[in-house]
Amino acid sequence: MNGNGKPAVPRRDLSFEREPARRVFAAELRETRVHFKDGEDEKSPTYVLLPSGERCNRIFIVGTLTEKKKQGEQNLFYRARVVDPTGTFFIMAGSYQPEAMQQMARIEPPAFVAVVGKPTVYETPDGAVLISVRCESITVVDKDVRDCWILDAAAATLDRLDLPDGGADRERAKKEYSTDPALYRKMVYDALAQLRI
Repeated sequence: MNGNGKPAVPRRDLSFEREPARRVFAAELRETRVHFKDGEDEKSPTYVLLPSGERCNRIFIVGTLTEKKKQGEQNLFYRARVVDPTGTFFIMAGSYQPEAMQQMARIEPPAFVAVVGKPTVYETPDGAVLISVRCESITVVDKDVRDCWILDAAAATLDRLDLPDGGADRERAKKEYSTDPALYRKMVYDALAQLRI
């Protein structure tokens, strides 16, 4: 009951729950080719299927912003490169991500940055597949945060590789990528080795 004696009406939570942002190394993301919608609705979320066997809608990456370009006149946007110990992420932020675009405008490379964004797969007219990350946020961080992220991304990658077989995503990844898990284990160990340099 509420204060006036009428039954309390439960409040509907109108917020939506966001997908967790997965930690993924550049070398794995670069090999990602499979993307799909989960549902028929126009607003259904779009996923990529990582070669290690997990779908993701958002990712969390940390690395060194090495280069940034401002492009466009009417539709202004930024393209940038973020490097982790395994390779390069291509990131972008435009007018549909105004907060991320403003954040990127203020950051001068080189700088350690943390990025949350949505991976997007593009196919070029000649059939090449490219993947970039549409930023939701990008912030400057320090080397300690970068090092912690490498540890977390390593653990997350090994966890995905160690999942027992089974599950639609895992089976689909095996069919689509024919991935040798040993390659990704080596990627993880090579990334961890850089922390000791």
